[in-house]
Amino acid sequence: MDTKMLQKQADTLRFLSADMVQRAHSGHPGAPLGLADVMAVLSLHLVHNPKNPTWLNRDRLIFSGGHASALLYSFLHLSGYDLSLEDLKNFRQLHSKTPGHPEITTPGVEIATGPLGQGVANAVGFAMAAKKAQDLLGEDVIGHKIYCLCGDGDLQEGLSYEACSLAGLHALKNLILIYDSNAISIEGAVSLAFNEDVGQRFEAQGFFVQSINGHDFEAIDAALKQARASAKPSLIIAKTIIAKGAGALEGSHHSHGAPLGEDVIAGAKAAAGFDASECFAVPEDVRLRFGAAVELGDLEEAKWRKSLENSTKKELLERLLRPDFSQIPFPDFSGKDLATRDSNGEILNVLAQNLEGFLGGSADLAPSNKTELKGLGDFAEGKNIHFGIREHAMAAINNAFARYGLFLPFSATFFVFSDYLKPAARLAALMKLRHFFIFTHDSIGVGEDGPTHQPIEQLSMFRAMPNFLTFRPADGRENVEAWKLALNSGCPCAFVLSRQKLKALSAPVFGSVSEGAYLLREAENPQFTLLSSGSEVALCLEVALELARRGMEANVVSMPCFELFEAQSTAYQKRLLRGEVIGVEAACSKELYRFCHRVYGMRNFGESGKDAAVFEHFGFSTEALLTLILNPQ
Repeated sequence: MDTKMLQKQADTLRFLSADMVQRAHSGHPGAPLGLADVMAVLSLHLVHNPKNPTWLNRDRLIFSGGHASALLYSFLHLSGYDLSLEDLKNFRQLHSKTPGHPEITTPGVEIATGPLGQGVANAVGFAMAAKKAQDLLGEDVIGHKIYCLCGDGDLQEGLSYEACSLAGLHALKNLILIYDSNAISIEGAVSLAFNEDVGQRFEAQGFFVQSINGHDFEAIDAALKQARASAKPSLIIAKTIIAKGAGALEGSHHSHGAPLGEDVIAGAKAAAGFDASECFAVPEDVRLRFGAAVELGDLEEAKWRKSLENSTKKELLERLLRPDFSQIPFPDFSGKDLATRDSNGEILNVLAQNLEGFLGGSADLAPSNKTELKGLGDFAEGKNIHFGIREHAMAAINNAFARYGLFLPFSATFFVFSDYLKPAARLAALMKLRHFFIFTHDSIGVGEDGPTHQPIEQLSMFRAMPNFLTFRPADGRENVEAWKLALNSGCPCAFVLSRQKLKALSAPVFGSVSEGAYLLREAENPQFTLLSSGSEVALCLEVALELARRGMEANVVSMPCFELFEAQSTAYQKRLLRGEVIGVEAACSKELYRFCHRVYGMRNFGESGKDAAVFEHFGFSTEALLTLILNPQ
């Protein structure tokens, strides 16, 4: 091992990172300087092709500590990815390819990691996806590793514990976590708030654990070799010094989130034998050494493609990469009164039977969510993933499944528990991942479980999220149409579904689910338009009939997707919304004021009781709603 050369490579990574942060007057230099030695050695082990960042059988490298992005960008630039020196100089600037935390618009970035812990769970997801892909396609097609760099903050977040518990359960030997253990956090020493024996924790979860000096090149190399050969997921605890080489700031928490200063950087460069007056300098031998990744990666991919030519799995791989949604035999729910969780369960099974890459699971709620994929087995040989009671890990893991490129994952839980997975759902929206969220027990219709289980504000929360579609279908037909839209939407989608049985609706009078809302009942001269979704649509139809008996006409609009309706033309919206527009939903639903003069929804957290009694208590009955409409306060 040429340790002198590795030292020069590591120092180049350090100084590029420090220069980036200094030029931007913003960023986190401490972790990149502390991890540079590990990154230099890791570059010898990574199998990747900078000329083709999407090559399927590449190793995945995830920075869970996304604040250390300067180190990742420096590595990608030196390795030959489409990331220029000018891009490094534009670190953290508007529209640059080097944003503050890694985004998937940057070549070589596998997944967006912002909130700490997400990347660890994503790495577990990538490892699970690779294991599943290997089961489907064979070891000659899929045989790569997943590397994840993480720190104290990642391992303090409960999300990482949830996800790594599953990694141990499934013996994900393709997963290698490298823990940057520098004992420093933003507020000072990590020991102020964290004194666990991390090694014992991971050993208890089924990991192969090694502890090394994170600045000893030979120790790093030996640990990586042992991790690659392990039959278990691996954790390498690399004891490092934050801001290594940065003079007085070395080992200090003050180096975490602020530029080091020009004098400190110049001193560090001089001490390492670099020209202290130069910024963004890359020695030619360093560029050549890192740049070898281009030729090596090209060779590895060429060998893989040759192997693929002889594989019997070529057609399956093509279907996984480009699934055909046009021939799916969706069920016909015409005239069937069903809970939308039940109709959705049937749809999920049809999708799983017709799309090889469609899979998913529930946070230990499959019997209630109706999400069991019947007769299709369990992970890794089958399609049902048992996530246990780990909502957040489930969503973050499935983000990685979606990002992997071969799979269409779904995550299921009760709607009120969507709060536990919201950060991962937001990242799915940020990346526009094809990740489907199944949320059942959609309203106060949960009844006896009481207000702790009755979602009130969650519907508004998901509707407010950009790049995300939230469907609350009113019957099985709407559910089918919503799925057709979701599969082709190119973004994450949620299905908010009832526990209780809902009446089958008639065909639209005007418009369709694809516009987000449509006319279900139309009067010639309506005094009112009742706008609702889900279980409240049938109630609005009953109210409209009662109004007609009293000589007042009302249109009824079903709105299965607020976001799609909001995107329609003003002319289309006006065509549907005539007279006084009244929104009716058993949720907070303040966003309906975008279209409505009045909104009758929830203003409290609910009550415990039979579903019908709870609905009536809060005014969701024909008589109560009539009274509210005709006697506005």
